[in-house]
Amino acid sequence: MTTAAPASASVPAAASQRGTTTVSERAVRRIAERATTEALPGRAARATATVRGRKAEVSLGVTLPYPSSLADGVRDVQRHVVDRTRELTGLDVPTAHISVTSLAPPRYSRAPTSPTEETNSPRTPRRWWSRRRTPAALLTSSAALACGALALDLIQVHTFHSAAAAWRVSAVHWLSGHGPGDPAVVIAGGLTALLGVWMIVLAVTPGLRHRSTVRTAAGRVDAAVDRSAVRSLVRDAVGDVPGITAVRVRVRRRRITVRAQLAFGDRAEASAAVTTAANAAVFSCRLRREPRVRITVTPEPVWQPPTAPDVPSAPSAPSVPTTPLAAKEVDQ
Repeated sequence: MTTAAPASASVPAAASQRGTTTVSERAVRRIAERATTEALPGRAARATATVRGRKAEVSLGVTLPYPSSLADGVRDVQRHVVDRTRELTGLDVPTAHISVTSLAPPRYSRAPTSPTEETNSPRTPRRWWSRRRTPAALLTSSAALACGALALDLIQVHTFHSAAAAWRVSAVHWLSGHGPGDPAVVIAGGLTALLGVWMIVLAVTPGLRHRSTVRTAAGRVDAAVDRSAVRSLVRDAVGDVPGITAVRVRVRRRRITVRAQLAFGDRAEASAAVTTAANAAVFSCRLRREPRVRITVTPEPVWQPPTAPDVPSAPSAPSVPTTPLAAKEVDQ
């Protein structure tokens, strides 16, 4: 025998009897700050929130990374904060007011090291090694072509009982008739030895001579600058010196040669200014191995040494006539 449950037990309680849920302004503010951290990892934010009924207003002060687009960064943060706050609180968040308080460079995983530590670091090479793609591709394709042709001929002979290829028969007959002292064999051996030496040189040398490594503050990050960029930077810096008309720069691995032509001005002062500008430009490149800078300033045919300006002589004091009274006073 079963007893039916009372009808009132199966009827859900009214909405007014279940109570109300209120989200405090502090909770909205914390959620907005957390959402900003999700959009900008590693950046702290300060937020203010105001809740009126089922609507919340959020204002944020953020620090954006530099360099970056401010419009895109603010738009992404605003969209993420609005969506996350609306999702977690259930409130209507029309928009989020974003104020960019500062710009900060990207953060690294470790503190920057000094130039001495960077130079002595075994993880960062002094020069970049080339992959040698062209020589490796040529050697590999040649070897693959020769081995593939020989293997194909052997398969046809042993599997399909075909006659040997004419090129293989001719090569065997030619090799059987020429000994080690034959000129053709000597020339072929010399070329093969040169090819081997060339491959060894490519294997033990780094290559990429037109690039120079630079010092970086981030760990396990290798960076290099093309020497043409260093040449352009030094040429522009020297060209800004007053009196310099033409500049030629040659950048090598351990030395930079600067030849400048002087049209006017003092030669010693221009040479000192050119040396300062060139050294400053090379230092700004942060090269791992700073090359020596050699400066040569050559006067142009129209150059004339500056002359000292004429200094007007000081006016002489007017002569005072000697009177008998003045002579009498002197005698006394």
